[in-house]
Amino acid sequence: MYRLILPLIFFLLGAGFLISTFNLPKARLGDPYGPIYFPAILGVLLVVLSIIYFIEEWKQRGDKFPELELLLKGRTPFLLISTLVISLIYAFLFERVGFLISTIFFLGGLLFLINGRKKWMTNIIVAVSFSVITWYSFAVLLKVSLP
Repeated sequence: MYRLILPLIFFLLGAGFLISTFNLPKARLGDPYGPIYFPAILGVLLVVLSIIYFIEEWKQRGDKFPELELLLKGRTPFLLISTLVISLIYAFLFERVGFLISTIFFLGGLLFLINGRKKWMTNIIVAVSFSVITWYSFAVLLKVSLP
């Protein structure tokens, strides 16, 4: 029965994404539905693939589910929950403190979570350099407005 949870979650996400896509504003220039095509295709694709995934898992619903046992062993639950919490904090901070600072803290948090404190220098260098290079590439070179 646990096998069917993930395909259902993907189906609901795809359906929600598809519904949200049709609530996007129409473009003022060019094709008014232009901004809707790509997200709509992704939403339909996610719904269709999740239905296929559900059917495949339905066929195996009586079999053992070793992937779930592996998922619940060791540090994996801690890493999953911590990553989710760090991502939610990042999403909350992104608009408030801007791209550069929030991304440095986000990547730093993930790197410290995965690599530990022993590699603190590497974690900080990677988080700061990646964030600065990404910010510079988009904000200065490509002139894309970042929060």
